Amino acid sequence: MNKSIRDRALTGTALALAVATALTACGGDGTSPSDAKSQDAGAASPAAPVNDPLVATFDGGLYVLDGRSLELTTTIDLPGFNRVNPAGDEDHVVVSTDSGFRILNATGQTLTDIEYRGAKPGHVVRHAGKTVLFTDGTGEVNVFEPAGLGGGKKPEGRTYTTAEAHHGVAIELSDGRLLTTLGDEEKRTGALVLDKDGKEIARNENCPGVHGEAAAKGEAVAVGCEDGVLIYKGGRFTKVDAPDDYGRTGNQAGSDESAVLLGDYKTDPDAELERPTRVSLIDTGTAELRLVDLGTSYSFRSLARGPHGEALVLGTDGAIHVIDPDKGTVRKKIPAVGEWREPLDWQQARPTLFVRDHTAYVSEPGRKAVHAIDLDSGKKLTSVTLPKGTNELSGTVAGH
Repeated sequence: MNKSIRDRALTGTALALAVATALTACGGDGTSPSDAKSQDAGAASPAAPVNDPLVATFDGGLYVLDGRSLELTTTIDLPGFNRVNPAGDEDHVVVSTDSGFRILNATGQTLTDIEYRGAKPGHVVRHAGKTVLFTDGTGEVNVFEPAGLGGGKKPEGRTYTTAEAHHGVAIELSDGRLLTTLGDEEKRTGALVLDKDGKEIARNENCPGVHGEAAAKGEAVAVGCEDGVLIYKGGRFTKVDAPDDYGRTGNQAGSDESAVLLGDYKTDPDAELERPTRVSLIDTGTAELRLVDLGTSYSFRSLARGPHGEALVLGTDGAIHVIDPDKGTVRKKIPAVGEWREPLDWQQARPTLFVRDHTAYVSEPGRKAVHAIDLDSGKKLTSVTLPKGTNELSGTVAGH
């Protein structure tokens, strides 16, 4: 795992490399960028390695940032609406593009030739040393070991195609079992589990509108439903009902340090955009769901987990709400950005929370800023101002 930003400083050698390669946007509050080097999406020129890289999307490309200093090291031109997720190792990030999943060597600051083509690339899941890609337009599931990405070629892996294409998600467990969602273009109903040889061994279709995935301590896996949550643990499914007839938990965040999952919670099926103030905590040990009212709304890019299993929610009040998942109480609020309001279109930019070890990275698109915050002390470590406001924010993360 990468160390916390607070525990490291740039060495003299790294600083010399930074000067030699014209790294920009030094990391104090309110800093402004100069001209970081830019490259075309197909460029593969060697570059100085980036420390614990972050990747932020903007309209027309990607920014690669040094995760320690937040210096903007490279701008990569990449048209279209792009999304980013950790690939599961210390060097790579998965970029969802118009044509499929592409692998970015974020440490080396270049897009590789590794691509999983297919319409509507969707969820990227990391678990038990495997990374799983789900392509919505085809129903194709690709499983690979991220350690194999370092060779520059597509690693060998497992492929499965669902019976019907749908907006879905899949995860492979440590013993080779593959859990994947069920559905088609019209509706989604639940999930099934295949053994390591591809034989179906479990199924549950009591999860309307199934969406999202998270794994908890003890390898309990949950997917969200429009009326609760479906948990797969110990070889069987358990349905956890929501307290409302329509109580949708569509996005979740898990931690190996906690048996409790964090989820969003919405109750209005007819809303153009519901701005909820409550989050759900799903105890995978007791199969119970409780709600916590934050007193502020949030978005699907607001959920994360801390290094000790704490549940984190970036509220529209601008604060990171730190929740004790066992007690269901807000322990503290960490100021992060200014107040904001979730836009109607899910593809429009809004502040995003990305956590790696003890550091929370928060984007502030309206101010073209990205901030690094120490979760233990609550102090802002550094900030950078970028040429354009960003949309998604992610980075390299080894493991789950």
